[in-house]
Amino acid sequence: MLPATVTVDPAFVVGPVRRRTFGSFVEHLGRCVYTGIHDPGHPTAGGDGFRGDVVELTRELGVSTVRYPGGNFVSGYRWEDGVGPVAERPRRLDLAWHSTEPNLVGVDEFMRWARRTGVEPMMAVNLGTRGVQEALDLLEYCNVSAGTQWSERRRANGAQDPYRIKMWCLGNEMDGPWQIGAKTAHEYGRLATEAARAMRMIDPDLELVVCGSSNSGMATFGAWEHTVLTEAYEHVDHVSAHAYYYESDGDLASFLASAVDMDHFIDSVAATADAVRAAGKHRNRVHISFDEWNVWYQKRAESRPPSGDDWPVAPVLLEDRYNVADAVVVGNLLISLLRHTDRVHAASQAQLVNVIAPIMTEPGGRSWKQTIFHPFALTSRHAAGDVLRLAIDSPVTETARFGEVPVLDAVATHDAATGEVVVFATNRSTTDDVVLDVDLRGFPGLVVREALTLSNPDHTWAATAEDDTTVAPRLNTTARTADGRVRAELPPVSWTMIRLGSA
Repeated sequence: MLPATVTVDPAFVVGPVRRRTFGSFVEHLGRCVYTGIHDPGHPTAGGDGFRGDVVELTRELGVSTVRYPGGNFVSGYRWEDGVGPVAERPRRLDLAWHSTEPNLVGVDEFMRWARRTGVEPMMAVNLGTRGVQEALDLLEYCNVSAGTQWSERRRANGAQDPYRIKMWCLGNEMDGPWQIGAKTAHEYGRLATEAARAMRMIDPDLELVVCGSSNSGMATFGAWEHTVLTEAYEHVDHVSAHAYYYESDGDLASFLASAVDMDHFIDSVAATADAVRAAGKHRNRVHISFDEWNVWYQKRAESRPPSGDDWPVAPVLLEDRYNVADAVVVGNLLISLLRHTDRVHAASQAQLVNVIAPIMTEPGGRSWKQTIFHPFALTSRHAAGDVLRLAIDSPVTETARFGEVPVLDAVATHDAATGEVVVFATNRSTTDDVVLDVDLRGFPGLVVREALTLSNPDHTWAATAEDDTTVAPRLNTTARTADGRVRAELPPVSWTMIRLGSA
């Protein structure tokens, strides 16, 4: 067994736990919308066609915000196609995913789903094939009370009251050569600035997200953020970050250390934003919206879109089946997001249903939880109050991608209202147990209320519709408190949550 020590102290506050950290993402991609959230023939579907079982699972998952309608899809999307009488809506080619978009679900349907589910919408505008005027029209449709062309159109479509959507993404991944209407940093920076300035003329209290690089491996990374923010800094609140992680060539050790890359990514984007702030002598501080993140096996067959004359509606795309190791990585990525709560003010796991998702469905049939559902749901449910910066003393393990990395990674939250402290930890070792020793002398009198661990001797085990409970997190009976400390044994390739409260 490998010994690791964590010291938790109430004085070392990073910042508040932000509910928007637990956001998700619904894109018109594959079966995320059609047969995912929307399936009129399903036994649990109401008159609006939305699956009740998925609504309940979304609530259980603890999702706070949902980004919509893309993603790559938004860069070719005409939002007007998705409003008004459904029978009159056009079918369009979706160039992003080589599919046909029937426009059965649009802004109004999504907003009804969001309100039923209890999530905050995060709307994206098309700055790929469209621009400032279309963004203004959509904002008017959503947020203006009455008396104008688009607000009255919304009212005629059945929504008397404005939606008052707060968060808006100014396009998506605009540096990506795969993006419809991809732009240079200067082109996009000017367009985003113009859109932001005009949108604030309608509603000055919007929160706007400007596109950062599509990922940290882009040749444009860093320089893109600097150029775009030099143009847009005064007009936006957040810069986006996107990152996907996957095990390549069977390198499990590097995969389990994926949060090392996320840490570096966040620190790099924050440093670039702060450099622009200093150079421009700006008073405001731009934060990060990490609005696409997950494990995604991009080289698998299910990630290849249709081709040629095949333009199907809602094809099976990106339907990764997640195993135990994937869930451990997702839990660790949430640890990274939490410990950067001073700079990451929102995040969206991509995506919610069927498409690289924690929730899976059968058309007209069953739904089930993937392994990655559990660390997200438990972290969302129990992380509250303030995030604490930990002192961690851990042995290291060698990885091909990141060199030496700590075997143990962890973060803690402290809710002053309840007195509860929650420790979230991962054991990245592929072979050895970790004996975790948590120094709690800064919180006298706490005892273990609950300790749950997600692990399995077979880290490749994946959930199915027939069995999604075998590897649900289980009680960790080794967790004990004594003399102001907590001791627990963490198996290899595992994620653990320890809740501590007054005796």
